[in-house]
Amino acid sequence: MDFIRLDPADTVVTAARALEVGVPIEDATTRALIPSGHKIATRDLARGDAIRKYAQVIGYAAGDIAAGDHLHTHNVEFRATDVEYEFGTNLRPATPATGDTFMGYRRENGQVGTRNYIAIVTSVNCSATAARMIAAHFTPEVLADYPNVDGVVAFVHGTGCGMADSGDGFEALQRVMWGYARHPNHAAVLMVGLGCEINQIDWLLEAWGLKQGPTFKTMNIQSVAGLRRTVETGIEKVSAMLPIANQSTRTECPASALKVALQCGGSDAWSGITANPALGYATDLLVAQGGTGVLAETPEIYGAEHLLTARAADQATGERLLGLIKWWEDYTLRNKGNMDNNPSPGNKAGGLTTILEKSLGAAAKGGTTPLTGVYKYAEIVKATGFTFMDSPGYDPASVTGQIAGGCNLVCFTTGRGSAFGSKPAPTIKVATNTDMYNRMTEDMDVNAGAMLSDGVSLEQKGREIYELFLRIASGEKSKSEAQGLGDYEFVPWQIGAVM
Repeated sequence: MDFIRLDPADTVVTAARALEVGVPIEDATTRALIPSGHKIATRDLARGDAIRKYAQVIGYAAGDIAAGDHLHTHNVEFRATDVEYEFGTNLRPATPATGDTFMGYRRENGQVGTRNYIAIVTSVNCSATAARMIAAHFTPEVLADYPNVDGVVAFVHGTGCGMADSGDGFEALQRVMWGYARHPNHAAVLMVGLGCEINQIDWLLEAWGLKQGPTFKTMNIQSVAGLRRTVETGIEKVSAMLPIANQSTRTECPASALKVALQCGGSDAWSGITANPALGYATDLLVAQGGTGVLAETPEIYGAEHLLTARAADQATGERLLGLIKWWEDYTLRNKGNMDNNPSPGNKAGGLTTILEKSLGAAAKGGTTPLTGVYKYAEIVKATGFTFMDSPGYDPASVTGQIAGGCNLVCFTTGRGSAFGSKPAPTIKVATNTDMYNRMTEDMDVNAGAMLSDGVSLEQKGREIYELFLRIASGEKSKSEAQGLGDYEFVPWQIGAVM
């Protein structure tokens, strides 16, 4: 197979392998060397003509293009989206299914965890070293007496002060802290601050009604009287939590309790053809069980948002999504960027040309069921089914928001390769192509590239991913988890001025 046509309406095909000059492509022949995954024009295009892939516009001809030409950044230009939005015109509810279960941790508040960590959450960068020193005390040898505890993790970040004490940035950070403080994958939480920061722990407690108890403690370095005493006190507090956390055991839980963050990073041209549609199929299977999929990365649905509004359960949900798109257009403009800044050099080397093309492939992770909710960054996701959360396209910041929103698993597709992992929700990684999977087999959990290299069907690969959800949720370690990733990938989105 030399090329792949995705839709009869497309004006391009995708090279299935690197092609020499003169290879027959439908009614034309290649006029240049075509890297694997890159696009080839299937008919003559005049300057300004729309270029279509997935039966959608992905860009416009920057000059006259002949059939057989390589289509990429040198001859394809981006234009802002301009479509008529429809709401609720493409509603395909999942056929309800029940019976699938996993072994999870039932919490007193009704939530269900897939892991059983003790978290040390910092309010400000000034307490980051203290938190890491506390966590470092709890080595595997120390934890050996607590087999039901997955670990003690310090969630530290680079902000928390030098910021406004209200507005988007402050509220987002507070939501992240609240989400991690009450995450179902945490059996106990210690919050550590400095004392004089803008992001006061006491404000969080008051705003969210958090109460201290045996499994939720707070302290400030200034009040405890210095770093050394803070570390000693923190170790004492966590040590007292360990026997309580160890009492938690796994019990059978319905698949409806799973809330999966849908992510992609290091994308390539195969992302929208293999891994993302396969993850979308797995998402549909989860939604059928009453579970929840949470798509994010608002800049990476730009150009595909009209497909999501058509799936909105009601107009208000669709309008909330469009409100996010408008905010991002303004945000990028005032920061002297534009929405097409998103595709990275690696994305482009992998065959992606514009944000429109990238977004159309990325949106496939959300499957086909109705869009039931749209949420702010790090807001608790209360709706079940397919939902969306506002976030940047930067993977660590996006996943941090999704976990804060309650996701107890992460599924991350990648084409160029990624070494991403997360805590407290483990990350499953899905390769888009077999070549990369074979190079990075220690990092990849699933090879969606087999859909091309071995003829595996979308349905087979999607079910494989879904069944892995249940196994990882039950305690099987994902490959990123087994390698210890997740301690440094906590990155709250920093919005607004640093002062």
